[in-house]
Amino acid sequence: MSPGPAGDAGIELSGAGNGPAVSRREFDALFEAVRTWGRWTPADRGAWNRVTADHVRRATARVRSGTVVPMALPWNTEPGPDNRRPALHHMTDLGDVESPEPTAYKDFIAVDHHGKAVTHLDALCHIAYRGRLYDGRTAHEVVDAAGARFGAVSALGPLVTTGVLLDLPAALGVPWLEPGRAVHAEDVIAVEEALGVTIGEGDAVLLRSGHVRRRTELGAWDSGAGSAGFHVDAVPLLAERGIALLGGDGDSDVRPSPVAGVHSPVHTLAVAAMGVPLLDNLDLEALSAATAEAGRHTFLFLVSPLNVPGGTGSPVTPIAVL
Repeated sequence: MSPGPAGDAGIELSGAGNGPAVSRREFDALFEAVRTWGRWTPADRGAWNRVTADHVRRATARVRSGTVVPMALPWNTEPGPDNRRPALHHMTDLGDVESPEPTAYKDFIAVDHHGKAVTHLDALCHIAYRGRLYDGRTAHEVVDAAGARFGAVSALGPLVTTGVLLDLPAALGVPWLEPGRAVHAEDVIAVEEALGVTIGEGDAVLLRSGHVRRRTELGAWDSGAGSAGFHVDAVPLLAERGIALLGGDGDSDVRPSPVAGVHSPVHTLAVAAMGVPLLDNLDLEALSAATAEAGRHTFLFLVSPLNVPGGTGSPVTPIAVL
């Protein structure tokens, strides 16, 4: 079905805040329940192995208008409460170094991309739990100062699949979710019904909380201390659906964490248990507008990380095509 105007469904989030609290014992049981170790070859592509040529063909068949929507934030060189290690950008040639005609202009960029200010992909070597990466690899044996020998971003390659936008503010009829607000499994199901989407195997699932709009209107805040995102109780549903990628305009985790002693539990379950790479810090505002105009919240989704041997992730510009 096609969704009506924002808020027509009249759904409400189940519960308030980042809870309920989850004990470490409960979390460990959840980790065991969703882990997919030993399932795929090559193992360091994890859940991207789900995406077959048939998935790609079905995804490309979703293109109707040809509207292309990029989802990356601007390269952020300004320090702030959510950007403590700003990206670098400076000029290395202003047309005065090489022989005349043509003059050349060159620049240098660098970034510590695993933060809250740069749109990036997390590879499977990025997260370990109890000292083990995805597929049970011992982290200190395969990751050192030279990089990772398992689960590196270079093992992933590009992903082309169906994207699903879970646009919470659109379904709720609000501008954004406040920091610290958790999205639960029942909320995912309610939003699917409200927006007329169903998450399927091999899909890239993107959660819009309105983070970017809130930052634009109210200013930056320490989103490492407080941000809207998934509660861990939503992960078994996503695992059951067989997703290939999880992303959001935050970093997928509700913060503060509801799990004592685990600061990024959704990262842990997705990456280390399920082998699902993550996309952090997306700009989903244009995609929200485009999907609302199209009357559908599924689309062709593409992302191609940099080929960095041993890298734990990569800055990216994911693309939706409607």
